[in-house]
Amino acid sequence: MIARGKQQSTVRIEPWGKDDLPLLKKLLGDPAMTEHLGGPESDEQLIKRQARYERLTESGKGRMFKIVHETTGEAVGSVGYWDSTHNGEEIYEMGWSVLPTFQGQGIAGAAVIQALVIAQYDSKYRFLHAFPSVDNPPSNALCRKVGFTLVEECEFEYPKGNFMRCNDWRCDLSINN
Repeated sequence: MIARGKQQSTVRIEPWGKDDLPLLKKLLGDPAMTEHLGGPESDEQLIKRQARYERLTESGKGRMFKIVHETTGEAVGSVGYWDSTHNGEEIYEMGWSVLPTFQGQGIAGAAVIQALVIAQYDSKYRFLHAFPSVDNPPSNALCRKVGFTLVEECEFEYPKGNFMRCNDWRCDLSINN
């Protein structure tokens, strides 16, 4: 069941675009922002990721969005989902990130709910999973709040070569869930 939040009007999500590399550098090039993700990515890695994000929707393998604050029009984070395989099952995997200044305001939750609705209408997979680190209480709380179901604690590889303990949260995207 996808929870519907009152804070959806505080932000909107927009498709990731060619001018969003500076935002990506703030989100994934910063040690504090990537504490639970294995550390910051290099400029070269970020440029490659930017290109993947730009092509994701047209590839049919998911969608990536920037989170835009309604009042200021400022890009404050990212949310997206992409094709993945978990325990032999084809799924969507989801991730999100919000700049420190905007954390704790319900922005990530509102953006996740908007992205879940889009994933639901894409109707490619029944289930979407998120894998926040067990050491990341805010992301785990967000999963609970927006209606994900905790499946199990598991070992998850992100980035490649880096294994961490995560919670496997699942959202049923079927329209009649």
